[in-house]
Amino acid sequence: MRNYNLVALLVVLIFSSCSPRPASYKTTVVNAPFEMDAIKEYIFPDQDFFITDYGASTEEGFNNGAAINQAIIACSDAGGGRVIVPRGRWFTGPIHFRSNVNLHLMENAELQFSDNPIDYLPAVMTSWEGMECYNYSPLLYALECENIAITGKGCLSPIMETWTTWFKRPQTHLDALAELYTMASTDVSVKERQMAIGENNLRPHLIQFNRCKNVLLDGFEIRESPFWTIHMYLCDGGIVRNLDVKAHGHNNDGVDLEMSRNFLVENCVFDQGDDAVVIKSGRNQDAWRLNTPCENIVVRNCQIKKGHVLLGIGSEMSGGVRNVYMHDCVVLDSVFRLFFVKTNNRRGGFIENIHMENIKARAMQRVLEVDTDVLYQWRDLVPTYEERITRIDGLHMSNIECDRTEAIYDLKGNSKLPANNVVMKNISVGEVTQFIGKVDNVNNVQGEDIFVNGDKVPVF
Repeated sequence: MRNYNLVALLVVLIFSSCSPRPASYKTTVVNAPFEMDAIKEYIFPDQDFFITDYGASTEEGFNNGAAINQAIIACSDAGGGRVIVPRGRWFTGPIHFRSNVNLHLMENAELQFSDNPIDYLPAVMTSWEGMECYNYSPLLYALECENIAITGKGCLSPIMETWTTWFKRPQTHLDALAELYTMASTDVSVKERQMAIGENNLRPHLIQFNRCKNVLLDGFEIRESPFWTIHMYLCDGGIVRNLDVKAHGHNNDGVDLEMSRNFLVENCVFDQGDDAVVIKSGRNQDAWRLNTPCENIVVRNCQIKKGHVLLGIGSEMSGGVRNVYMHDCVVLDSVFRLFFVKTNNRRGGFIENIHMENIKARAMQRVLEVDTDVLYQWRDLVPTYEERITRIDGLHMSNIECDRTEAIYDLKGNSKLPANNVVMKNISVGEVTQFIGKVDNVNNVQGEDIFVNGDKVPVF
């Protein structure tokens, strides 16, 4: 009997050692003017995988993509941990994540990404401005991963020479956009939407996490980007914090949260050639098919040096956007608009329960703008396959200070479905150079304690 018990104990020990480590998380409870789940942050296993152990080298011109990706595979296969990028400049192609992997950039580590488009083939399932397709791989890419992170005090620094030439929109590029738009509008399968061909020049994202869960970006620098800088697409749960992002190229939004939920963005610095923080939910028929709103987003304690918009909603928002809360942020230089809601009569969807408070800023064109006719180059490039009007209900701004603006509010709703419930409280502006505000097709607009140069002004 004693020997039997000993054998049984050995069997239990052997099987328990082979069992996967149970996932462990710490949680962050976020205060917001709406119900929001606590955000889970995965605790990575305490094991490190140095890319140098997989053949990585700082030798000039040596492509470390294979070594980095081998380290990621080994880390994930071992149950997870950190993939370590030591100090030094490491030239690489695309990096593809697997679950339970933290890509950790040590201080003075720099990942310098190739600008050769061939390096980003074969094409992967991604998206372009709200339309799903197969395109060049994002420089850092994850698909259907769980518990992934980029951390540390290093830097992501793509070489920009080729991408800069692609910033222009020649006719071949516009033709490709029209082709993709037509395919997305007529239910052509995503697999058939192969866009990484010829002179389409659809630039890849810097970071795209696609259909992932429990993600973390923490502590590193970004210096330039081919396209959208940080794109969280159809993700559930994540934190973006302590980043220093500078990207002044075309379409260089800081962070785009699209059809994602339960995210916290905090303590970041954004210096952008486009919008700083953008909430999206897909374009037209593609978004109606996916039917996934972007919701439960909190942005706090961020600094924006420069950008087109501090907080943008849309214009790709056909799946709906709700429950967004930005507070205690500072615009150090200038933006075009502090808070911009943008859509058009092709989008449908909804925008509801958006809050901005405790913001200090310098110069801008508009403090709050709603525009329901934003089409950019698409107005004449492609037809309207189906008209759907966006429902807008519940925009709230309070405790806003800025030095100068052309106008405080410019609200342009849609006559077929007017916006509802826009509230502005305690807005203080040093100088208004054009007009206080305009309202068209918006019901129940409320203004309280709006000051210009210290004087309370009548509104609405």
